[in-house]
Amino acid sequence: MNRALLAAAVGVGGYLAYRVLRPRYDFRNKHVLITGGSRGLGLVIARQLAARGARLSICSRDGSELVRAVGDLTRRGANVVAVECDVTDRDRVREMIAIARQKNGPIDVLVNNAGMIRVGPVEEMREEDFEASLRTHFWAALYTTLEVVPDMKARGAGRIVNVASIGGKIAVPHLLPYTAGKFALVGLSHGMRVELARYGIVVTTVCPGLMRTGSHLNAEFKGQHEKEYAWFSLGNATPGFSMSAETAAAKVLDACAVGDAEAVLGLPAKLGVAAMAACPNLTDSLLALADRWVLPERGGIGTGVAKGHESRGALPPVVTTFTDRAAARNNELHAADVPPPLPTGAR
Repeated sequence: MNRALLAAAVGVGGYLAYRVLRPRYDFRNKHVLITGGSRGLGLVIARQLAARGARLSICSRDGSELVRAVGDLTRRGANVVAVECDVTDRDRVREMIAIARQKNGPIDVLVNNAGMIRVGPVEEMREEDFEASLRTHFWAALYTTLEVVPDMKARGAGRIVNVASIGGKIAVPHLLPYTAGKFALVGLSHGMRVELARYGIVVTTVCPGLMRTGSHLNAEFKGQHEKEYAWFSLGNATPGFSMSAETAAAKVLDACAVGDAEAVLGLPAKLGVAAMAACPNLTDSLLALADRWVLPERGGIGTGVAKGHESRGALPPVVTTFTDRAAARNNELHAADVPPPLPTGAR
């Protein structure tokens, strides 16, 4: 028994030493392309890369968001190229990547961050909701990856980060289209890591839990949309249960820098993944109880869609203060639409 414990201790110690001492990727002067880089987590990642001296290319479907994001990043001293692009359109993806290469050189790091989310009971979801999620989370990431891999293979180096979600590890109720898209992305990402490793390309899968990015205002809600918004935004707004966008971005870049296969972000997310692996029957039963007794029934606007900022209802604004301010900071909403800043040091 003592020998077994000693061997385990040596193994754990060796692994920790390896993580600390292994070489880290240097982002300085590297060309990083971030899809969905105009707001939320993507914009925060871009800011942190700018501070590390990277050359940036970002894309978004919203031209006005891109203009504001470029202004934000330029003020921080970034060299940034912005291209309006619907990443679910393969031809447009080709054009966007060609422009990024022409203006910023070969792409060294690809961050597949573009996403969408629709919240509501499965009875209110339609095939189109699942198709939209798969186009955004799976096909878009595949299109960008297929475009950058040939150059990376020719150079024998490259990094790809696929920002999935805890929803790609656990089937969270009332997020079924989102979950289907993120599960597909997780599978694609791990498979790409295995098959591209021989070419010197490192693929990292990131599965964040809840984050305070401000995305609750641009999420889409179906059914009893005000009640759906309430539970969704409450989870995002709770410090300790959710993670700040800045912390999440730093962890994403750290996972890329050390070449991790997968990074699950946040203690609640880590505990959920561990519970699903160890006790899948119990975990699914608990989720089924939450679906039955906690989450809203169908009804309301039915299969219609309302944005988060249209679904606040009677929820007191003070409840989402932190995430509303994150929305202003992270280009999710104009700063004039949220309360004034918190005192220095509050977040």
